[in-house]
Amino acid sequence: MLVEGKWVADWQPVQAKDEKGGFVRQVSSFRNWITPDGNPGPTGTGGFRAEAGRYHLLVALICPWASRTLMGRALKGLEGAISVSVVEPELSAQGWRFAEPEGVTGASFLHEVYTAADPVFTGRATVPVLFDKASRTIVSNESADILRMLNDGFGDLAQGPDLYPEDLRGDIDELNERIYRRLNNGVYRAGFATTQDAYEEAFEEVFAELGALEARMGDGRRFLFGERLTETDIRLFVTLVRFDAAYHGLFKCNLKRVADHPALEGFLRRVLDLAGVRGTVSLSHIKRGYHSIKALNPTGIVPKGPALEWGAGL
Repeated sequence: MLVEGKWVADWQPVQAKDEKGGFVRQVSSFRNWITPDGNPGPTGTGGFRAEAGRYHLLVALICPWASRTLMGRALKGLEGAISVSVVEPELSAQGWRFAEPEGVTGASFLHEVYTAADPVFTGRATVPVLFDKASRTIVSNESADILRMLNDGFGDLAQGPDLYPEDLRGDIDELNERIYRRLNNGVYRAGFATTQDAYEEAFEEVFAELGALEARMGDGRRFLFGERLTETDIRLFVTLVRFDAAYHGLFKCNLKRVADHPALEGFLRRVLDLAGVRGTVSLSHIKRGYHSIKALNPTGIVPKGPALEWGAGL
């Protein structure tokens, strides 16, 4: 990680632990917003006006948080307005790295983008990063904020469905929080737990939430709130599409697979078939990336299975 702008130690998956030995996720540090007129958003400073070609997204295809933003970019028709660079799937001793110096920032490692934006930054260099080419700085490294910027911060540049409709916002926020705590982050709490009690607590919440979501989708609805796709569907999808390939085995979330939940598997397939979404998913990156985490897989061997029909050709 970085301490006052200097790389001081090899990359480690566990950022912090609670009193039970449970995994605690780092809070995002850059919280500015792109807006149609450049005025400040809910947090941070202003000056980030929506403009085609001005912003650049740095992502890892193994990362569910980064994949949220790639999906938002595709679903809102912003591929031509926002450029993208993808880090290598395997985590290096210095964290995320590029196969060659990245074309927009010139960085070889993602942490160099962070220290260019803040020379005394302390913390882990995480994806996604939304970078401003004009001011040469990081707009945001918070995936939830970036997804909402993609939804309504780019004004007429964006198209597609409203992922955060006014009439559903309260319900979306409530379900987002539950899915994040029990499932999105729950699989990490299980995989990176350092005590049996912390692991079992996370494990139970993961499968309780999968069961609740299976029941919710079992009434025949297309998406979590009916016929309308929202950001909550994106949040659920990015975890489900990784579950059988990584979390089930490597993260010890092995009670059931997504394939054992017919309604959730159907939901996964429906979202995967939406225009642009399949191009945001790489099971090769997902398997190689997660299995490069030495704390969980010291040999680095990448399993050949499972054979996932929805991953064919990816």
